Amino acid sequence: MPSGMEVFGFLTGAACVALLVRENIWNWPIGIANNLVFIALFYRAGLYADVGLQAFYVAISIYGWWSWLHGGRDHGALTVSRIRLPAAISLALAVAATTAVLAWLLRHFTNSTVPVLDSLITALSLAAQFMMTRKWLENWLVWIAANCLSVGLLIYKGLYVTSGLYLVYQVLCVLGWVAWRRALRAGIAVPGQPVEATSSAG
Repeated sequence: MPSGMEVFGFLTGAACVALLVRENIWNWPIGIANNLVFIALFYRAGLYADVGLQAFYVAISIYGWWSWLHGGRDHGALTVSRIRLPAAISLALAVAATTAVLAWLLRHFTNSTVPVLDSLITALSLAAQFMMTRKWLENWLVWIAANCLSVGLLIYKGLYVTSGLYLVYQVLCVLGWVAWRRALRAGIAVPGQPVEATSSAG
């Protein structure tokens, strides 16, 4: 029987990603509420890297909220763009280094039974969330990779409702990729945001 926290996490998580697909600014406060619930849920399950990840989400969501409102051209709303190669290489190296450090920490200082996988998911999610704050299109591809790993891990840990949430995330991530790519090609913002002629991201 799913707990009340899992159900709340499912609903707020799905709502958050659905709003992200439409570039709706309300995804950030709803996402923060979702993060707080999962901090408690993952702590109980012994997924300590994920606890830290959710805490980071709270902090970066505040930045993302500001960035979407004021990080664009002339401090206006931010529009979708593609990540540049130097930034992509830097993020890939950061994912590798973060995975290695977190896995070492989890092996030596916690009772985690899945230190490497937990750490890799955390590192990928950190990168994807940062990319999301800059509205880089490719964030959706990184989320898809992280979610695939998360579904398997959550099933292994017996968090079946939460694993179902991540399957919903996958569908929404594909929709997000399609919507943002279409918006980028058309040179307009996704519905819910004002149109800008050019992007200032990255």
